[in-house]
Formats: sequence, structure tokens, C-alpha cells
Amino acid sequence: MINRDSNYPNDSLTPDIPKLVAVIDMGASSVRMQIAEIRSDGAIRNIESFSQALSLGKDSFSKGRIERGTIEDCVHVLSIYRAKLDEYGITAPDSIRVIATSGVNEAQNSLAFKDRIFIATRFEIEDFDESILHRVTYLGLLPFLRNEPEYFKQQSVVIEVGGGTTEVLLLDKHDVSFSKTYRLGALRLRKQLEVYDAPLVKSRELMEAQIKGSLEQFLHSVPKIEPKYLVSMGGDVRFAVQTIKQTPVTDQIVKLSVRELSKFADDVLKRSPESLVTQYHLSLPDAQTLGPGLLTHVMFAKALNVEKVAVANVNLRDGLIKEMTDNHQWSDSIQTQIVRSAVLLGRKYSFNEPHAMHVAALACQLFDQLEVLHQLPRRFRGLLEIAALLHEIGLFISNRSRHKHSMYLISNSEMFGVGEKELQLVAMLARYFRGASPQPSHPAYSRLSRYSRVAVSKLAAILRIAKALDVTHRQPFSKVECKLSPNEVELFIDRSIDLSLEKLELKQTGALFSAIFGKMPRLKSTRDEL
Repeated sequence: MINRDSNYPNDSLTPDIPKLVAVIDMGASSVRMQIAEIRSDGAIRNIESFSQALSLGKDSFSKGRIERGTIEDCVHVLSIYRAKLDEYGITAPDSIRVIATSGVNEAQNSLAFKDRIFIATRFEIEDFDESILHRVTYLGLLPFLRNEPEYFKQQSVVIEVGGGTTEVLLLDKHDVSFSKTYRLGALRLRKQLEVYDAPLVKSRELMEAQIKGSLEQFLHSVPKIEPKYLVSMGGDVRFAVQTIKQTPVTDQIVKLSVRELSKFADDVLKRSPESLVTQYHLSLPDAQTLGPGLLTHVMFAKALNVEKVAVANVNLRDGLIKEMTDNHQWSDSIQTQIVRSAVLLGRKYSFNEPHAMHVAALACQLFDQLEVLHQLPRRFRGLLEIAALLHEIGLFISNRSRHKHSMYLISNSEMFGVGEKELQLVAMLARYFRGASPQPSHPAYSRLSRYSRVAVSKLAAILRIAKALDVTHRQPFSKVECKLSPNEVELFIDRSIDLSLEKLELKQTGALFSAIFGKMPRLKSTRDEL
């Protein structure tokens, strides 16, 4: 039976009719759906939520593929969800998001599973990788960062233990300085115990060894951290708070001492899943993963030498809905974190930071002022800014073919919040900041959809203009103003300076812009009017 939690408001709707949206999270041990309304001011009200225990990860973690019976069970659950969405009138594709995590994505038959779901339910499962997960988690945390800053005054480690993975973010106040997802999850740990066929008394020792491995990786990646709190998320730790404190975790963070959490985890780990079902009225899948999940939180807290964990009522679905309020664009908060991550990557490869920052600023100005020409959604502005920041990191390898080296380095790097497909577009833009124009004979470019190919060509043309405007690497001006004419785009600089080098460079690199937009860029300054 699907668990249902409804808090649909009885009061009449405000004059601005809210938009109804839904997100479906296909996790390793359950399939959950949340329905919410988004008002015109961006306010979100959760209306109804559903949850059905379904161990997709049980198959993929132990057998490497999702069994036929499990697939059909999933189809049955999603068919019920589809019927519920039809009742609400939520049918538009842009009002529904369906994502799958490690329980599906690691299965050998993941693609066949997604095809079966689409055929049976018309739900299209998004590509959802670790970088997008970090971005969505940060979005879900933002209200707490703003409303309860005392938990984030200094370094704080955020951890969420899922069925198949454990996500860790390191925050310096509001800034993400590290993000990583480890192949360590409560259900995955339980399945490994079944493989070893370990007795109950030996199970904890085996789990601790697995958790310690991921914990050591994290501590090696971020040495010398001294957080005051471990900010914990996830159903297992919220259940612990509810049981220990006899109070639910709502919209405020609840503190729990590590001693209290450790004691409760010890008690849970001594019991069989069946006894937990009887005592706490849990589903069997939740009972099986409760102990491993709590043990992971406890071991991280002790290793970080914190006395308290701060439990936040945040889940993946909250962040997914928050993204929908921004029409799937990167919010200013997210863009700030992504740019920060890109700058750190640039510093790793000793980039010319003043030049890169200047080219990025000019590229964004051009994007904003030439919207009538390129007609691209605002999310591409973020990709252009990152590409402009990183376009010359290939110099770290060699000056020769540096644009191709930049493409390689970006393609094989990780940046906070930038998904794999987005990263490949950024890499391609860096590749085309100079040299040959995008060509069908270029393998990476030819594999893109027509829409993405056109977007790459448009953005590469804009990036070349921005690059030309700082050909001297001396940042001679900070603002450019665009004026469209039938055959040209006039670029005005509000300073009376010699622009001979910039004009020469623009003449050489403006061909792509002219070919794409049918207008030749011309650079002018107040000096030209004298």
C-alpha cells in the first residue's frame, strides 16, 4: 500500500493561480512522489506526498541488474502515480520531474528499465548524475542557510546517507568548498552483509570497515577541517530524532548529541530487522537500512570530533521543486557557487585569473544585450560564463593547440553543480574559442542534438568576441554597449583609447559571429567620434 501524506489547503486560492508541479524520486529502496504548488512570487507549498517501498537497489547492488518482477512492480507504482497526477491535472512535461539514483543508474539494464517505464507510464527519467545531486541538495539547504545561520557560521559538513550512496558537502559559511558522493549507502551495506552471510554479531564490524574506507577518503580530500556541527539529512536520522526527542523534524533544525545518536544506533544494530518492524512499526526495507544509515552518521560525527549533529528536514524532492521555481535555470545562488568552483579549477591549472574574469564579464554582457539575436534560455549564460573563465586552462599543458587541451581538461574535471552533459557543452565552448569553427566532422560536436549544436555555435561566436576585446590581457575597459543595425553589431566602449589591436583581432575572429548571426561586429569608442 502506498503511504500518503496530504496537507492540501482548504482556503481559497489567491488571485495569482499557482502552478502545480510534481517530482518523483526513484531511490534505492523506495519510490516517492511529491506534489506542490508554486506561486508567482516563488513561494512553494507542498500539497501531497506518496511513498512506496521498492528495493530497486536490492537487485542492482547484489545482482548487477534489475529483475523483471521488480521492473513490473515499479511500473505498477508509477502507473498509480500517473493516475494521481491526471486527477490533479498535472500533465505538462515541464511540470513533472522524474529522477533515478544509484539503484537504477548502476544497473546493467538501466537503459532498458527506463525505456520500459516510458512505454508503460509516459514518464521520462532524467539524466541525473552526482554533480546535479549536489546542486539540488544545496538548493534544498538554502532556506536553512538563510534562516538558521548559527549552524553555518564556520565550516560545516553536510551528509546525507541514501540507499546506495552517501553525499557529503563541505561548506565554508555559505560557500561549497567540497562536494563528493561515495558508493556507500545503507541498502548497499545491507546487501554486502548478505553476500558475506555474516552473523549479527559480526555485521557491525563489517559495516564499520566499509564506512571507514569512505570516511578516510573524505578526510584525505579535505584535511584540517574543524566543523562545529555535522548537518545530517535523511529519513534514518530524522527517525532517530523523532524517537529520541519524541518530536518530529519540521522546518527547523533539531540538535541531537552524538552520544544520544550513538546510543540509539547501538540499540538498533543489536536487533534484527524483523524485531525493528515489530517495535517501531517500520516497513521491512526501512528496518533493514536503519542501522547501517545511523552507523554512518555516527562514525562521520565521531571522526569530525563534533559533539552534536544538526538534523535538517531536507530531501532531494525539495531541491528538485526549488529548481522548478526558477524554470530549470540556475539561480543566482547556484551560479555563484558554480563560478566559485570554476575559479578554483582555473587556479589549479595556473590560469590568468584577471584575464579570465574579464573575458567572462564581457561575455555575460554580450549575452544579455544580444538576446534578441541568440534567443537562448538564460541557463546558457551560465555555461558561457564558465567556458569564458576556463577557456585558456589548456596553456597548463602547452601553448600549441591550447583550445583542445582546455577541452580535454574541462571534460575530465568535476565542478560543483555542473552535470556531465552541461560540462561537455562547456568543454566544447572552450575548444571553439579559437581555431576552426564548429564542424560536423568534429566527433564531439556531431554527436550533439541539433539544438545543442546551434547553441554551441552561437555561444562560441560570442566568446570569441569577448576574447578579442581583451586581446592585450590588460583589461582596458570594463563595459561594452551593443547597438544592432541591419548589417552590423556595433560595440561601443565609453573610453577614448586606442583600440587598434582589439579591432584587428575582432576582424580576424568575427567571421564566426557573422556567419551565425548575419551581422559583422564593429568596435567603436568615443575616440571614433572625435
